[in-house]
Amino acid sequence: MSRHSGEHPRTGALDVCPFIPVQNVTMDDCVQCANLFGQKLAEMMHVPVYLYGEAARQETRRSLPAVRAGEYEALPEKLKQTEWAPDFGPADFVPAWGATVTGARKFLIAYNVNLIATKEQAHRIALDIREQGRGKEQPGLLKKVQGMGWYLDEANVAQVSTNILDYELTPLHTVYQEICRGAEDLKLPVVGSQIVGLIPLKALLDAADFYIHKEQLFVIEEEHKVRLVITKLGLDSLGPFNPKERIIEYMVRSQDDSRLVSLSLQKFVQSVGARTAAPGGGSVSAAVAALGAALGAMVGQMTYGKRQFENLDGVMRKLIPPFHQAMNELLLMVDADSTAFNSYMVALKMPKTTKEEVLRREAAMQEGLKRAVSVPLALAERINVLWPSLKEIVVYGNVACRSDAQVAAKALEAAVYGAYYNVMINLRDIRDDPFIAATEQRASTLLQNAKDAATAVLAAADQRK
Repeated sequence: MSRHSGEHPRTGALDVCPFIPVQNVTMDDCVQCANLFGQKLAEMMHVPVYLYGEAARQETRRSLPAVRAGEYEALPEKLKQTEWAPDFGPADFVPAWGATVTGARKFLIAYNVNLIATKEQAHRIALDIREQGRGKEQPGLLKKVQGMGWYLDEANVAQVSTNILDYELTPLHTVYQEICRGAEDLKLPVVGSQIVGLIPLKALLDAADFYIHKEQLFVIEEEHKVRLVITKLGLDSLGPFNPKERIIEYMVRSQDDSRLVSLSLQKFVQSVGARTAAPGGGSVSAAVAALGAALGAMVGQMTYGKRQFENLDGVMRKLIPPFHQAMNELLLMVDADSTAFNSYMVALKMPKTTKEEVLRREAAMQEGLKRAVSVPLALAERINVLWPSLKEIVVYGNVACRSDAQVAAKALEAAVYGAYYNVMINLRDIRDDPFIAATEQRASTLLQNAKDAATAVLAAADQRK
């Protein structure tokens, strides 16, 4: 460490170790992990450890750059100051280590934009766009964005290197667009960009939606949206961008995917037919609903882009997306129904030897039953918004696909029946009368809507020859 030099700020050999909620974990869980890790590291290595982000114990330490200020070289004097006493470990300078910063934060996107420029020109753009700007008197354009300019010798390009600390507040495409504007002002060419490490799927889909809206494109497949963003941002300019290896959800899914929707059709049917209570009618209803929505999308796709129906392209652009979106959302409910029922089964197995345990078990069972009701009711609600689109698509869609629209109508109707039956059977054991009355009324309304709408769709289909 005493001889190390480089472009990137650092304060120690293990500079920063953040904990980030990715799946089935909360920010509070990550804060606990950071505290445990910081304590153990300090005890084992006898080194100073600081907390930052959501785990910070002092407001002045929430920002990583603030904790890193002065970097490794400033640590000997910094550690002597009371206000910079570490959260864990001794306030001693360890030359071979330095200090470590740990904490909890949202997913950070390390994103670099390539320029044919000098390091100084890239840094000038970075100063303009980063939140810190050039200091308090001249803040930058983009909230929750850190930035600096450097030169990448191996690629012979300069880069505006950014950390996007909150990609929902400042999206990926916004950072790219602003850097492009800065480069245009300086008459500098932008030659692609680079994601360092992993990226959340939503960040790419948000960027895709931006370009789809801006250029009035018609892209609905997730794979195509990802490919669109790779092209628009030039994410493969310095090397291949393989979505399966770079998108965090795809990585997690491929390593441990026990979801019902990931089973083959044969395995799913066999799991339904096994001697277990779940998956059961609720999961099957969700799967049938997803197939019904998929058929609606199929009828639209078999109409859109064909020469004999080109006058209907605008109509299909409006009708296909609701089915495509519903198809994917309904698939998620296949597992949601099984998970909700399992939470009730867990409550059933809770101890009941004392009065307190009986009360806790009863409360957990009631909560589990309400969850078991909420999923099929949400399924019926989701299907309910599809009926107007299905009525239109059976009228305007490719007549050769009339039977597919008819099957879609009956599949969606059957799914609502399934949802209704699952709601009613679980309401029997719930002891909240207002909840029961409101839920029964809504479930009955949704079922009647499904019956009426399916009848109307089939009647409209019969008019098509």
